[in-house]
Amino acid sequence: MTRRVLFLSVSAGAGHVRAAEALEATVAALAAEGHDVEAKHLDVMHYVPATFRRIYADFYLSLITRYPRLWGMLYRITDDTHPDAVTARMRRTIERLNTRRLRTAIAAFAPDAIVCTHFLPAEMLARQIRKGRIDTPVWLQVTDFDLHRLWVVQGMAGYFAASPEIAHRMRAVGLPADRIHTTGIPLMPAFAGPHDRQALAAGFGLDPSRPTFLVMGGGAGVGELDRLADTLLAAGGTFQLVVLAGRNAAMLERLRALAATRHAGRLFPLGFTRRVDEVMACCDLAITKPGGLTASECLAMGLPMIVNAPIPGQEERNADYLLEQGAAWKAIDAVALAWRVDVLRDAPDLLATMAARARAIGRPHAARDVIARVLDLRGTA
Repeated sequence: MTRRVLFLSVSAGAGHVRAAEALEATVAALAAEGHDVEAKHLDVMHYVPATFRRIYADFYLSLITRYPRLWGMLYRITDDTHPDAVTARMRRTIERLNTRRLRTAIAAFAPDAIVCTHFLPAEMLARQIRKGRIDTPVWLQVTDFDLHRLWVVQGMAGYFAASPEIAHRMRAVGLPADRIHTTGIPLMPAFAGPHDRQALAAGFGLDPSRPTFLVMGGGAGVGELDRLADTLLAAGGTFQLVVLAGRNAAMLERLRALAATRHAGRLFPLGFTRRVDEVMACCDLAITKPGGLTASECLAMGLPMIVNAPIPGQEERNADYLLEQGAAWKAIDAVALAWRVDVLRDAPDLLATMAARARAIGRPHAARDVIARVLDLRGTA
């Protein structure tokens, strides 16, 4: 009998969706290996009224982009708010009233297990469990190296932590110790596979023998990537710079113009790609915002980082974790970033040490470990 597992994400930021996609792809791989399993992924924001979606997802993205300090304040306030506070109960009521279509979609798929990569569906389903309306086991995957109070949802079949510290924090706030599992953050199966740097670099037009740095602007290609690339390359050196512009077509064109006129043979712009693992395999250093998924991808690939412009709240705490583990440096502004690139450019031994630390804490098999636990599939982890 086919076992069905449903993944629920929320497109408020890309990380929650990417984690669910990684889990779905892992189930597909297991099915190809002969396991009788089937998966489906639903983005909660596709099943709520447009007004709610604008407030919940679009407002969040606008807030972290335009008013990051305000978001940081809200992050701390909600982290300190008790679950039984009036504001917390009101929030859950509003969410419940706006997710009725989602409950219908869940029932139609009739899953044997549900994994939430965001707290919103987990809270909604926890209430359904308490009311005796569903008996499907629900699991919750935390997607940052932090544990905000909103992720502390009682009644789950299990909880997946990004690191041993987060597992410890889960136990400290009263979640059942026997349901907490340190798996890491789920990544696409490709991040666990072998990578031939020589062949991949040649495919991207890169010289595999030269130091290669990667600048990541996220799926949306945010930030002044062209100005940053010009500044870094103008400082000298022989390193190559790969810049991921994501879906930002205008930025990609500006980068291509810059590559053609000022930095031919050293600047390699790329648009949105699903070959991030292959790009990372060609690089010696990543310059990126410390989102939970992006950081986990770098760790899985043994790619040291300079983290810059972290969003106050979860990304600041992600950055703290990476710095404590010796896998990253942090740049507070463009001047600090340029100096750090300058230092690491001339310190291959230091870069190698950081790469080893990244690899030591990376969890490329996190998605398979999660699925093995959820579906009790022996020998798949």
